[in-house]
Amino acid sequence: MSTAVLYTPDVLALAIELARHPLTDDLPLRGEARSRSCGSTIALGLAFDDAGAIARVGLRSHACAIGQASAAIFARNAPGASVKDILATRAAVVAWLAGEGALPQWPGFAAISAARDYPARHGAVLLPWNAAVEAISHI
Repeated sequence: MSTAVLYTPDVLALAIELARHPLTDDLPLRGEARSRSCGSTIALGLAFDDAGAIARVGLRSHACAIGQASAAIFARNAPGASVKDILATRAAVVAWLAGEGALPQWPGFAAISAARDYPARHGAVLLPWNAAVEAISHI
């Protein structure tokens, strides 16, 4: 398999986008995740509004471009999402990676769709979702 198909200009542009979402001390809910397949890690912080929707997201990533792109896709679209939305989307991502479901209905996810054909990158795709699940477990 050629990584040229995996690391497209769109994926690399998303990886750079993480600078827009710094992990700051004022984000009260924290979660971390690590990919067993590649060793990539992510730390994530969330703040919710009074209505129970995500208001802000912060990230610190030590991941491959796919993990960084997945984190950017998460961060870009998480504001306004509920806990239920995050849990349902994570389940959809897991099913899709296993070949048991359609591409998750999360805006921008198609940019990393080639990662499904690279099992060694599945853990990187799941990084932000797993970290978010850990963070919301503290609610």
